[in-house]
Amino acid sequence: MKHCCPICKKPTDSETDADFPFCSARCRNLDLGNWASEKYVVSDPIFDEEGTSAGDRKTIILDLDESHGYNN
Repeated sequence: MKHCCPICKKPTDSETDADFPFCSARCRNLDLGNWASEKYVVSDPIFDEEGTSAGDRKTIILDLDESHGYNN
C-alpha cells in the first residue's frame, strides 16, 4: 500500500518500508514524541454511548473492494 509519511510527507510503501506508514525510524519517533507531549489528542466521543441502548444502534457496512479503487 502506498501512502505519504504523516511527518515529512515523503512517499512510503508498505511492501518496502519497514517503518510504514512512516518513511524512517526518525519520523516514527517524532510521531511518538508528538503523542507523548500531548500534541496529538483523541477527540471526545460524538455521542454518549451510555445513553444509547443496544437496540437503537445502527450498523453501516462499507463496500471497500477493488472496484472502488481503495486497494491500490
